[in-house]
Amino acid sequence: MTTTVSRKVARRRVLPLLALGLVLAACSAPGTGGRAQDRAPVAAGALRSVAVVTQSSPSDAFWSVLKNGALAAGKQLGIRVDYYTNEDPHEQAKLIDNAVAQRVDGLVVSMAYPEPLRASIKRAVAAGIPVVTTNSGEAESAALGAIGHVGQSERPAAAAIGKRLHDAGKTKLLIVNHMAGQVSADNQIGGATEGFANPTTTVMVDINNPTDVQSRIKAALEADRSIDAVLSFNAQIAARSVAAAQEAHSTAAIASTTLNTEVIDAIRAGTMLFAADPQQYEQGYLPIVMLQLYKSNLDTVGGGLPIRTGPGFVDKSNVDEIAKLVAQGTR
Repeated sequence: MTTTVSRKVARRRVLPLLALGLVLAACSAPGTGGRAQDRAPVAAGALRSVAVVTQSSPSDAFWSVLKNGALAAGKQLGIRVDYYTNEDPHEQAKLIDNAVAQRVDGLVVSMAYPEPLRASIKRAVAAGIPVVTTNSGEAESAALGAIGHVGQSERPAAAAIGKRLHDAGKTKLLIVNHMAGQVSADNQIGGATEGFANPTTTVMVDINNPTDVQSRIKAALEADRSIDAVLSFNAQIAARSVAAAQEAHSTAAIASTTLNTEVIDAIRAGTMLFAADPQQYEQGYLPIVMLQLYKSNLDTVGGGLPIRTGPGFVDKSNVDEIAKLVAQGTR
């Protein structure tokens, strides 16, 4: 399926991002240590179609911003971009296989669960379809033959978040995990624990059941009054954390690793301390640019290293400025 984003957003973002892509691309070409040597050669030509295949639940708004970035890049470059998603990694693998069968010119894939996707991605590479991984799967990307990876390096980013909470004087952290079994969750929990350098505890929640999310967080805060900080890996869950803390009569500081309008409102109101910003618009936008450069000029970007987005931090000092970007679907 395809959608469009506003022309205003497109005009505002295309020139600086394309310039970035061109500058980075000039630094790395096939044979210079990039990932292109690990995959089947592709003759230079036109990039006409790209399939973007990600994992997400129907209620996770994080991915809509990434989708906006991919669609905007496709519109600006004259490339058809089809966006597909399924939170089941085995179904995600089928979506990749379908894209390969349709002979798309390029493929963008997120790999929260790498194992079920390996064979499908390798089939795409063997078929001569250039692949860029995005958001998750940084550690697996090169081995599978992708020409690059775009995303936030999860463990160091989470460590920075944990340290920020530590520096704010917090002594016990509740981590809210909605990503059971995902490599991404393990990386973020490990990073946050390392950066916080104080005791942490974790509660598992189901993102598709907001009422239960709030109930579980409230129960954890009531059971342990020493918890003075709460970190979630999803903006919608962060908003539920604010409500849960209020119901539990807890003064715990709330932080989020992602943004949405509810998080912006909470920061403005002082009920949330800060949010990290992984800048997922770039995670959708830049892979399309990279595929275009590769297909048309055999350029690679990053020299075999990931292209990192964010993290930025949003708090009371800059929330009004970022709020405008969140409202237009680009942050």
